[in-house]
Amino acid sequence: MTTILIRGARILGGAPRDILLRDGLVAEIGDLAGAGADQTVDATGLVALPGLVDLHTHLREPGREDAETVETGTQAAARGGYTAVHAMANTSPVADTAGVVEQVWRLGQESGHCDVQPVGAVTSGLEGRQLAELGAMADSAARVRVFSDDGRCVSDAVLMRRALEYVKAFDGVVAQHAQEPRLTEGAQLNEGEVSARLGLTGWPAVAEEAIIARDCLLAAHVGSRLHVCHVSTAGSVEIIRWAKSKGWDVTAEVTPHHLLLTDSRAETSPLGPYNPIYKVNPPLRTAEDVRALREALADGTIDCVATDHAPHPVEDKETEWAAAAMGMIGLETALPVVQEAMVETGLLDWAGVADRMSARPARIGRLAGHGRPIEPGAPANVTLYDPSVRRPVDPTAMASKSRNTPYEGMTLPGRVVATFLRGRPTVLEGKLV
Repeated sequence: MTTILIRGARILGGAPRDILLRDGLVAEIGDLAGAGADQTVDATGLVALPGLVDLHTHLREPGREDAETVETGTQAAARGGYTAVHAMANTSPVADTAGVVEQVWRLGQESGHCDVQPVGAVTSGLEGRQLAELGAMADSAARVRVFSDDGRCVSDAVLMRRALEYVKAFDGVVAQHAQEPRLTEGAQLNEGEVSARLGLTGWPAVAEEAIIARDCLLAAHVGSRLHVCHVSTAGSVEIIRWAKSKGWDVTAEVTPHHLLLTDSRAETSPLGPYNPIYKVNPPLRTAEDVRALREALADGTIDCVATDHAPHPVEDKETEWAAAAMGMIGLETALPVVQEAMVETGLLDWAGVADRMSARPARIGRLAGHGRPIEPGAPANVTLYDPSVRRPVDPTAMASKSRNTPYEGMTLPGRVVATFLRGRPTVLEGKLV
């Protein structure tokens, strides 16, 4: 394996140091000017972070290869500084059996751009009627540990309790899409002043908060692990904070877009009102919610940032709002958005970013080879990032097969310069290797 010397990187934003990668591991750190290496990478001015880990990625394969494939999705992930992603189960066929999760896992191995850890469905066909083959998926070659019907809520309390009880046998976690379906029928945008002015059916905050409260109580009752997907409201933050104060095993994620954008974009965006690029589930919320989410990520109430990368083909987004698909892509812009929302505002330093975007998601997903500090003996999963640049977001320059980014035309900070997966470069000079 090629030995790589990274010169002058600022590990977690600290003083410049050299990093030697050898045999898939971090071999040495220090002043290594005389160290022999097959390749040298100049990292002057660059921040070195542990390879990023995403708990929530939609790769669409099998079934919707017109929107994304494992190949293109993992290319986008590598371009965004990720060395591992969790692929959600709402594919076609649904990832609710050992056969399907193993197929996704093997496609990830073949692509080689980052590790792909499949997420198994909680219920068969995502239909919310009976549990999927949780044990078989856990015992499969994919070793599934995260289960989610994301895109749909496990709204049946009895079924949710059974799932929480079942996953205890193999240290699994149920990741809930918190959305009370009867409160959100036909919902189009956050319920509030903007939805009222635009005449769009409201998606109330309580629809999320009620499910989170119920599931925290269920998880505590059975002594299991609960993970809350894409938290979006200030009220949800308070419920999760309360659950954690009780010592319950509850974790939560927030998306980059919920840290930066508000529902006002649907009305006042430079791209025009009613632009479905801003249609997402859960919906963009208010400025008050954004402040609460940022503070909760900073103080650890929300554990991590997860992209909810949701690619769609052009025809599914460039239509009238009511008919448009929900979702945004986010793998290639996540780190710049977090820099804008959290680092530039002084809420997180680079050590905090590494914790929220690498260490904690790896721990929640039980990925032992990821999320480790950059230190001798650790797997050489490393991201080199230039925080000093600012540039406009260009969807046509992205690796993802889809173009539905809400940041088109916005200027964001930072650029991923290089990504290393177990010492092998997947991105150099911002380009795929």
